[in-house]
Amino acid sequence: MVDGTNADRFAVSRRGMLGVGAGAAAALAVGMTVSGCGDEAAGIAPSRTQTDPTKTIADANRALADTLPFGDTADFADADRGWIASLEPGTVTDPTGKMVWDTESYDFLAGSCPQSVNPSLWRQAQLTVKQGLYEIAPGFYQIRGLDLSNMTLIEGDTGVIVIDPLVSAETAAAGLALYRKHRGDRPVTGLIYSHSHVDHFGGSYGVITPQDVAAGRCPVIAPSGFLEHAVAENIYTGTAMARRAAYMYGAALPRGPKGQVGAGLGQTTSTGTISLIPPTLDVVRTDQEETVDGVRMVFQLTPGTEAPSEMNFYFPDRRILCMAENATHTMHNIVTLRGALVRDPHVWAKYLTDSITRYGRRSDLVFSSHHWPIWGTDRIVEFLSLQRDMYAYLNDQTLRLLNQGYVGAEIAEMITMPPALTASWSTQGYYGSVSHNVKAVYQRYMGWFDGNPAHLWEHPPVDNARRHVEAMGGAAAVLQHAQRAYDAADFRWVVQLVNYVIFADPGNDTAKALQASAFEQLAYGSENATWRNFYLSGAHELRHGSFGTPTAANSAALAAALSVDQVFDAMSLRIDGPKAWEVRMTTDWRISDEGNRIHRVELRNGVLVHYDRFPGDQLPAPEATVTLARPVLIRSLAGGGDLKKAVLDGDIVIDGDATVLAKLPGLIDKPDPNFAIVTP
Repeated sequence: MVDGTNADRFAVSRRGMLGVGAGAAAALAVGMTVSGCGDEAAGIAPSRTQTDPTKTIADANRALADTLPFGDTADFADADRGWIASLEPGTVTDPTGKMVWDTESYDFLAGSCPQSVNPSLWRQAQLTVKQGLYEIAPGFYQIRGLDLSNMTLIEGDTGVIVIDPLVSAETAAAGLALYRKHRGDRPVTGLIYSHSHVDHFGGSYGVITPQDVAAGRCPVIAPSGFLEHAVAENIYTGTAMARRAAYMYGAALPRGPKGQVGAGLGQTTSTGTISLIPPTLDVVRTDQEETVDGVRMVFQLTPGTEAPSEMNFYFPDRRILCMAENATHTMHNIVTLRGALVRDPHVWAKYLTDSITRYGRRSDLVFSSHHWPIWGTDRIVEFLSLQRDMYAYLNDQTLRLLNQGYVGAEIAEMITMPPALTASWSTQGYYGSVSHNVKAVYQRYMGWFDGNPAHLWEHPPVDNARRHVEAMGGAAAVLQHAQRAYDAADFRWVVQLVNYVIFADPGNDTAKALQASAFEQLAYGSENATWRNFYLSGAHELRHGSFGTPTAANSAALAAALSVDQVFDAMSLRIDGPKAWEVRMTTDWRISDEGNRIHRVELRNGVLVHYDRFPGDQLPAPEATVTLARPVLIRSLAGGGDLKKAVLDGDIVIDGDATVLAKLPGLIDKPDPNFAIVTP
């Protein structure tokens, strides 16, 4: 839709997508031959050896140093401010001795930036790798660099309040132990979840026990809707998200200059025990005020921003503002590469404006659940304003252009961010990117279909690939085209071409090697950490095979928080529809620990329908009535337990035709945590 007469009007720097300088990056994008690199990758043969950066990538990375203010070291001063001590050694293991966190594997970041890493990303990794206990204000402390997220600790009258206890119980416990080593053995007297993502609640068992909460010794505060969204995200789509998160965070990748250097938001995710203690107090409105252990807090609900359930909070007696994950030192995601509900940047920007007007101008310190704090009212307002402007600009300009008929992939190439945003370190695309955020905005408003009937009913990937390869003269011819593109540094075209060969012929090792090499070059130039990790993960699996899913989010603790409705929702998602077409089943499930509530479950036409019964509903009689407690229901249907054994043990009582339940196991499909991504 952009022809030769107006192409210059829409020319954009590719730095926001590939993370390289504009001139050399344009060559990468359109496939221009760059002097001196024509034969640098000639004759690539199947290999398990990782490539070095090509001259094109190395030159582009060097050129980038002239386009950003590397002389500005304010972030480093802020990141070091208040440091008390680091965890020594910087490793955390689980009870079996398995390593779940290793800061020391990033020691290479102390050196100068290599040619294989975008220098802007290298700078970000040097900041996010800093770890230890920090005093950010009297009585306010942070644990940073021991997981993807931060854990904040606020000293109250009798103990300490914990905000966002990291991903894993092991890293959270290590962080709390580091705090106690330097501040005394204070009990945890409050736990706050800022939002419903696992890196902000998964380590709850590392700081408090369910028994302490049940005894009333520690309130657990969360925004309205927290439990529903926290459980749903990790149970309903947990297997697919966790597999793709392995690519996004690079937890299985080797650390090093040609490997994983970070994730933009933090280094990576820990791989320990994920837990969840349900909230005991919900924040249901903005300006709701709560006092915990003598610490007064005012909350701002921000649903639909970085998470479907999220909140900021202000400490009015201390002029301190917590922005959860709504304002961090990076462009965030409108939709993550691991997969998630599409976020609303329009609402996100409005809530940031609200944060500025309600609290920002009355704050001396702002901290978030990732990265380092900012001190000083003027700096805080400018930081929040730039974050707000970034999300608003992405939203508004995408909508402006889609109403001119451009589609997401086109708009992603057209948008140039305003100079004030491209010049600020805090709005660089280390975690989100202009490219995939624009496409997410398009998806939010317009869906997957771009309106072109040619794209309405395309063949699926394998069939599509076979047809393309045949039309281009066979695999050998396609690889010749791809090799020429590689030699010309047009790596985006290489990966597209070679992908057809791999999906048409998964056993073609030459194609896999060339694809892996092109992925590596794209990784070496990427400013965005999650893009780099995706590219390197794809290359790693093409060369070495699948590394599976290092971190599984659907833990027993998450399953234990499922409601009755969510148990059957999760079960319905695993029904093998074709197998169940002709099966009819009607059962009632009496939940003994919820007032003998009766839940009707019907299986018909391959669909599991469920709903609560009410008195006098005059429904047909069930084939069987199953009586059990909710924990038994969870364990039997969602927690990997044995339904038959629970009946034999007396935990489940069945009235009616007990054989009807025997139909279920054969109709339930199992998710695959090792599904292929870069191969069919």
